[in-house]
Amino acid sequence: MKISNKMLAECLGTFWLVFGGCGTAIFAGGSVGFLGVALAFGLTVVTMAYGIGHVSGAHLNPAVSFGVWVNGRMSWQDMLLYWCAQIVGAIIAGAVLYGIAKAANMEIGIFAANGYGDMFAGQAGYHQISAGGAFAIEAVLTFVFLMVILGATDERANGKFAGLAIGLCLTLIHLISIPLTNTSVNPARSISQALFSESALAWPQLWLFIVAPLVGAGLAGLCYKVLVCQKACKK
Repeated sequence: MKISNKMLAECLGTFWLVFGGCGTAIFAGGSVGFLGVALAFGLTVVTMAYGIGHVSGAHLNPAVSFGVWVNGRMSWQDMLLYWCAQIVGAIIAGAVLYGIAKAANMEIGIFAANGYGDMFAGQAGYHQISAGGAFAIEAVLTFVFLMVILGATDERANGKFAGLAIGLCLTLIHLISIPLTNTSVNPARSISQALFSESALAWPQLWLFIVAPLVGAGLAGLCYKVLVCQKACKK
């Protein structure tokens, strides 16, 4: 498969993840609650895993591509191209969501951006977690997410259910951390919403939602290598 095809697939897939997940949070969050938003993000991954997974692997997330690279399953050149496609797709989705919100005369506000502490002061259901706590939860959840992805897509696993396992994992991740950070585990998703958010803290806090997921993903890539090596060595 040509890299251009893979990049187009990643751009489209990441667009759908941000549009579907953040769109639900922005337009229907008050009706469906945290559970509905968590399901929306999980469903975007499930649908795209089966829709474009055979084209690009449906990473839809720079942290996923980074973890896959650390694990040795892709080149750094392809990883950088994936990053570009994912970020572009996410920003396009953010722009479309912003345009729709403006057309509906909605207040932009936080705009489903990620954050911590004072970012969500006064927001019902949110906890004001510290920067250290936010970093820890984002890194840990991304670590788990990558371990599931690497395991579910391993050539020895039952690949037919990989998309479902990954989507359900992302749903659970959102159920845990929406009240803490609005859940990132995806730098592209965070960048897209920070660009259009009216919160004064969205941009200054963005670094955390780029670095923490990459740290968690990188550790998972290394850890899965160790697990596979140990299993092979026992044989």
